[in-house]
Formats: sequence, C-alpha cells, structure tokens
Amino acid sequence: MHTVLGIGELLWDMLPAGPQLGGAPANYTVMAGRLGNHATVLSRIGRDALGDEALRILRSFPVDCGELQTDLEHPTGRVTVELEDGQPSYTIHQPVAWDFFELTVGWRDAAARADAVCFGSLAQRGEQSRRTIHELVRATRRDCLRIFDVNLRAPFYSAEIVRESIALATVVKMNDAEVPLVMGLLGLPAPGSLRDGADRLLAEFAELKLVAITRGGEGSVLVGRGEWDEHPGVPVRVADTIGAGDAFTAALTHYLLRGAPLKTLNEAGNRWGSFVASQSGAMPPIDAETLRRIAAEIEG
Repeated sequence: MHTVLGIGELLWDMLPAGPQLGGAPANYTVMAGRLGNHATVLSRIGRDALGDEALRILRSFPVDCGELQTDLEHPTGRVTVELEDGQPSYTIHQPVAWDFFELTVGWRDAAARADAVCFGSLAQRGEQSRRTIHELVRATRRDCLRIFDVNLRAPFYSAEIVRESIALATVVKMNDAEVPLVMGLLGLPAPGSLRDGADRLLAEFAELKLVAITRGGEGSVLVGRGEWDEHPGVPVRVADTIGAGDAFTAALTHYLLRGAPLKTLNEAGNRWGSFVASQSGAMPPIDAETLRRIAAEIEG
C-alpha cells in the first residue's frame, strides 16, 4: 500500500441544493483512499459546527484524518458555488482556517513517509500556508511523486506561486483553459498546441517528469520526456463537474505509483473523472462493484 498526502484547502461548497464537503486536496485524498492507498488529508478546520461535520464525514471514508489541524481563531472554509449548465462558479471566503497551516512534527513525519504528495495553488493564497506547503513538499523523499494541481482561482494566484510550485513538482496537472494562463505567468510564448505547451514546461523545469492536461469531456493529454498520449474522454451524462478533476489526479497518482504506462494513466484518469462528473458532488458514493468494474475497464 502506498502512502499518499493531499495538502491544502478543506472547505464546504455551499451549493444551491445544500452544503457539500470539498476542496481539491480533500477530494483528491478521499479518492486516493478509495483506490486502496493509505491517504492522509493535511488541512485545517475551525472549532465550529462546519469543522465538526467535516471531520465526521471524512471519518466515514478510507482517509487518515489524524493530522487534521484545528484553528481556534479562524472558521472552517466556505465557498459559495453557483451552477450554470453544470459548470461551477465560486466565491471563496477569507480568511479561514486553511490560510494558517503549521508545519508540525506530525506533518514532517508524514512527509518523510510519503510516496506521493499533491498540492495546489489556492491554499497558497495565505503566506503562512504557502510557506508551510513548500517546506512540507521539500521534506519528502527524493523519489516521492510531487504533484502540483494548478487549480487557478482568481484572484488567488500569481506568477511567483506558479513558478515556485512547478519548480517543486515532478508532475503538473492543469486543465486546457489554464495552459495559456500558466505560460503567460511564466513569461513563456503562447503554445501552438497543448502538447507544445507541455513540452515547453518540461524544457523549462528540470525536475518535471510529466505534464497532464485535462479537457473536460474531451479527455486529456499526457506528456512525459520523450513520450505522450492522448485520450478522447469517456462520454457520460454530467450531473456536475465538481471534483472530477481531483478524481482524475488521484487515479493518475494511483497508477503512476504502480509504474503504469501513459495509456493506462490516461484511461484511469478519464474513467474516474467521468464517473465523478456523472454523480452529484465531489465525493459521491462508490460501491465495491463500481470499483471493480472501473478497475477492469482501466486495465482491460
């Protein structure tokens, strides 16, 4: 069993239909645990009703919550979400508990044990959490997968955050709309294609080994050093897209840790991303039969 960490925002999506627990790192960690990894969520909640409920729900999943921090001064994170044709728009409230991460002994120990760590850009909006995330990623082993999920949410990103985060990463994942934004922030020429953009990032950052670019319902492109693969996507009836990209990243991580080829990585990411998009919310119920069926589709 591999040890996987998801560090970043843990929050409530305040949807028209009611609140749902989310946050990209939390979504990622839950899916990583469901796929059979020892998955630990590293985040911070307030000492309030939303924090208590978040902890209760997380404990119902195969997720290690032992290093979840509690903030006595700041509330649990909230995001007001509005949906139009299944596509979300966000109002991200601040300051909240996940803006104030502390690099505890427990977090350092978790980093030392990790086979993979996933971090994003949103949780770096606060200087304290940004510093903590970078120190934690640097504390991982040399062979640890370090996955930067770009996840741009205006106005909570900058050229400095993007450049420093990619420099820490061995894998970068973003969506197709983020590619030109990232290239512009880095001062790189506009790419002629998604593959071209990925190749330029690989040339710019020596530690980077893989760039994953998702295209919503149109699939994804994976580009490594000297190899690439394109997937057309898995057609589904979309309920909402919240958490679909996080499921893609978790599946990508799961199969990367097992040495799978790019074709399998792409199949896994698209199968699980499309499943979550076909369900309501970022952490939908998944029974054992669904896990077996999708695993067989990926590997067959």
